[in-house]
Amino acid sequence: MSLIRGREEGLVGITWAENQENPGSRDLEVTLPPSFSIWKTDSKSKPRATVQDRHLLWPSGGQPAAMGQALRIKSCDLQAARNNAEHHTGDISSRRLIVRRGQPFTIRLHFRAPVHAFLPALKKVALVTHTGGQSSKDKTQVTFPISSLEDSKGWSAMVEEADAQSWTISVTTPADAVIGHYLLLLEVSGRKQHLLGQFILLFNPWVQEDAVFLENEAQRREYVLNQNGLIYMGTADCIQEESWDFGQFETDVMDLSLGLLSVDEQVEEWGNPVHVACVLGALLHALKEKRVLPRPQTQATQEGSLLNKRRGSVPILRQWLTGRGRAVYDGQAWVLAAVACTVLRCLGIPARVVTTFASAQGTGGGLLVDEYYSEEGLQAGEGQRGRIWIFQTSTECWMTRPALPQGHGGWQILYPGVPKEGGVLKACDLVPVRAVKEGTLELNPAVSDLFASVNASCVVWKCCEDGTLELTDSNTKYLGNNISTKGVGSDRCEDITQNYKYPEGSPQEKEVLERVQKERLQRKEDNGVRPPSLKTADPLYLFLEAPSSLPLGGDVQLSVTLVNPSDQEKAVQLALGVQAVYYNGILAAELWRKKLFLTLSANLEKRITTSLSPSDFERSPPENSFLRLTAVASHAESSLSCFAQEDIALCRPCLTIEMPETAEQYQPLTASVSICNSLGAPMKDCVISILGRGLIHRERSYRLGPVRPGNTLHTQFRFTPTKVGPQRLTVEMDCDMFQNLTNYRSVTVVAPELVA
Repeated sequence: MSLIRGREEGLVGITWAENQENPGSRDLEVTLPPSFSIWKTDSKSKPRATVQDRHLLWPSGGQPAAMGQALRIKSCDLQAARNNAEHHTGDISSRRLIVRRGQPFTIRLHFRAPVHAFLPALKKVALVTHTGGQSSKDKTQVTFPISSLEDSKGWSAMVEEADAQSWTISVTTPADAVIGHYLLLLEVSGRKQHLLGQFILLFNPWVQEDAVFLENEAQRREYVLNQNGLIYMGTADCIQEESWDFGQFETDVMDLSLGLLSVDEQVEEWGNPVHVACVLGALLHALKEKRVLPRPQTQATQEGSLLNKRRGSVPILRQWLTGRGRAVYDGQAWVLAAVACTVLRCLGIPARVVTTFASAQGTGGGLLVDEYYSEEGLQAGEGQRGRIWIFQTSTECWMTRPALPQGHGGWQILYPGVPKEGGVLKACDLVPVRAVKEGTLELNPAVSDLFASVNASCVVWKCCEDGTLELTDSNTKYLGNNISTKGVGSDRCEDITQNYKYPEGSPQEKEVLERVQKERLQRKEDNGVRPPSLKTADPLYLFLEAPSSLPLGGDVQLSVTLVNPSDQEKAVQLALGVQAVYYNGILAAELWRKKLFLTLSANLEKRITTSLSPSDFERSPPENSFLRLTAVASHAESSLSCFAQEDIALCRPCLTIEMPETAEQYQPLTASVSICNSLGAPMKDCVISILGRGLIHRERSYRLGPVRPGNTLHTQFRFTPTKVGPQRLTVEMDCDMFQNLTNYRSVTVVAPELVA
């Protein structure tokens, strides 16, 4: 007979086994998860426990040891479904006990024989919790009595109800307890222990004494419980959203997350969310560096579609930790922020994904970034002082910081880096957002890098044919634009730039910048170089206009305006270029270039308009790239060239979804999906997939016929919602022209009305 069927990873398995030394009798065999060490009992005690391949064997008779005639345990009900619902973990499991620290949970002990003397029996017993392996430290193994009074500060157990056959016990954990897998045992007379079961303990944002406490319930639901996210990409002038499935409550995510954390042997520090977040951030970054693969050069539609899938965190986490799941390729490495958000939310730490547009990376804290362009207006190499990313994603998590000066609690930026002498586990910093805004460099070395990422200035150099460099007169790029995250309780984009920096041009911004520059000079981290003065006696002005977005396959309309404010005519050389670049600023392909020689009359403004079609490009822009338009104008009377640049987001056809905003549980629901082919060629090999937790049991895919240019594809899907609450339907389309075209619709599922 099996008490717990199977031996699922991370669980305690209990089975009956035949006693080889005493035929006819049976032993109780307990299988512990690999993360637990086995402690040996005193060899003189009878009966004794033995260790065999991480199993504990107890003599038969139905009990691990004689518990006394008054307390023979028949069973222990951990009441997982009820406790999990009260601890906001019901979506993870209704069978495994998963609770949050600082909040009571109840168990029920059933006895084989009536317990007539309640109080005398109570004095003999205590509960023991054990986590993280054999240890003498108080935080990994604790023994505490079962009493009639509750202790809200430490581990405590109180009998809520009692009768002759059973006790209902309320167990309270400290708000700073170590998180992770626990064994729960009953101890009699200080020496004999009986295994009651296993549970998982998480951080608790609902308890004020917990370091991750969030006061606002809507924020707790968004940053801990919500599995449906949005990640913002595109450019500062054209912010695009992508539906993302965090999936922190998927079946195996809890075990994967705790398994990842178990690489860290400082189990006694697992009650500190700062330590846990840094360890997880460092390990995930190391996995990303190891697991992110070079960009595949495949042209096959189906293969390319599979490689570019990026719907959610869970398949990526599985692939990184087990080798099974979905790989990540260059150009998709921004998903690290989403995977980290999943793991943190799973363990109870409030987290969100944040996108910064026009972000300086790799500056070493310096406040200048160099960019180099050829005389033809094309990107020419990379500077030594970093690179400007079109967008950059990061993970923020919420917690107090008692070890830091007051005011630095709240949102913290997970900032992983290259492992140094401290090893991989020390290769991640947790930086308060406020420290970035105030430029508090002395708080943490990483503050300097993050401050520069949103405050640095860009200097553009022209690489001449003779090898010399010439400074250009370019409109300074304002970095750290439109810092965005998903709004609380809605699908709107929330701009949180004010959390990271003071308004542009404000006295506060000027004061902070001057102080940071002064501190860096004093520390000899800065050579004092500032953006040079660009005054010239014979100026020329250049303005570039282009759309912020462009339909895939559409024509590019660009306009260049040259202004000669002097009383002399000028012979001007104008170089125009179009390149494809990836989100991290790396050149993807050179697409088009053109040189014009113009004569500008005195005090004249000249406007030049050009239309480019895809057939003008040397090749098609790669998947997930942006168009970068550049213009360089120079004239013989001045060594100072003018430079202008615009980034254009490529937009694929719009996938339209129509469905009701509310639906009834267990009642069929219909969604209509349509797409208009705005491209200049037929869309072939069309496959539409639909998925949605609580709406569709598993992903469905449908192969559809080709769609001619100008035609619209219409189709309908019917499904039955099974889960009450806000849900999301995601529709994805792949074809020979593009992959991963997604859209979503949110629907509120309500419980059916009860018929009187």
